[in-house]
Amino acid sequence: MTPPRITALREEKSGSRRTRARFACTVLLLAGAWMPAPRMMYAQQGPTEYQVKAAYLYNFLKFVEWPNDPSKNPHGYWVIGVLGDNPIGDELIQLASDKTVQGHRLQVKKFQTAENARGCHILFISSSEQKHLPSILAALQGSSVLTVADMDNFIESGGMIQFVMDNSRVRLAIDVGATNRARLKVSSKLLSLARTVTSAVHGGGD
Repeated sequence: MTPPRITALREEKSGSRRTRARFACTVLLLAGAWMPAPRMMYAQQGPTEYQVKAAYLYNFLKFVEWPNDPSKNPHGYWVIGVLGDNPIGDELIQLASDKTVQGHRLQVKKFQTAENARGCHILFISSSEQKHLPSILAALQGSSVLTVADMDNFIESGGMIQFVMDNSRVRLAIDVGATNRARLKVSSKLLSLARTVTSAVHGGGD
């Protein structure tokens, strides 16, 4: 596949004290979203990488607008899917057990094929599926599924949000070109948190 043409690129300087302080504060808020009150031991030990990523996925529901937003349906619910093998699925199930977003319940579903995941709001694609990534993204074309992964070159391959480790911190790379094509509106607050924001044009179109 022809490498994407990068039409816009913004990099935040990792050495900025203001950026580091803002990011640390945000991560603490996100990490706090998954922790049940009785399990205070985690507050002392700190959340794991997968717990932080699960908290991010949960909070994406608050900072992205979907055309099939559950708020338009009194009986609707949010769906976060996990494709492939990854501990993040179990963390999400724990997180979703007693949480709602905008008054609607959250469901976590595990999928074996991308075709069955087109009804999700968010789909986390595990690195175990990397060799199948082109066919997975092709199967999701035309849907409004926010695709997220922590595998290398996910954005360059056509994904929307990539988790990137930076000095043991979970950071974000976001392709607004891909989210726009999926009719998703990403909040400026989420974009400001990202380490990299890209608008890429991928060969072949939708």
